[in-house]
Amino acid sequence: MSVRILALVGSLRAGSHNRQLAEAAVTFAPEGADVEIFEGLAEIPFYNEDIDVKDDVPTAAAKLREAAASADAFLLVSPEYNGTIPAVLKNAIDWLSRPFGAGAFGGKPVAVVGTAFGQYGGVWAQDETRKAAGIAGGKVLEDVKLSIPGSLTRFAETHPADDAEVAAQLTAVVARLHGHAGAAA
Repeated sequence: MSVRILALVGSLRAGSHNRQLAEAAVTFAPEGADVEIFEGLAEIPFYNEDIDVKDDVPTAAAKLREAAASADAFLLVSPEYNGTIPAVLKNAIDWLSRPFGAGAFGGKPVAVVGTAFGQYGGVWAQDETRKAAGIAGGKVLEDVKLSIPGSLTRFAETHPADDAEVAAQLTAVVARLHGHAGAAA
């Protein structure tokens, strides 16, 4: 049985280093793990209880919930915008936290990774992401972390998958997430 890991990327930019980090996670997934990057976060409307109506949820949000419901674990990839989590990633977490008490995170393992230009690699945003995912019902793996500083210079001419140090660290993160998801199954 394959473990399905759903990756949500908090950057919508075409050349995003965080998107590239998620692509590398797909490449480095261990045997028995399938990492899928969710496409379509940009189309999901901001969470609003008035539009979260049973049997009439916006299509983009319904697709996210469907993908999340079939996932065994989550890899949240967060850059840092103004010292915190990007709105698009927070919005996805908000949609997945509902219906209250029965959201898609439902005790599933969650790991948070990311890269940012600053000297700490986006740790504030990643800490906020862990907090939000945990409150939303995810089993946040607090000791499974990867924050890569200096993204603009470090990845100026190198894809994260081609950076040996990043490749080794990301491989370890995905393997540990896979292990937690497999143990929970």
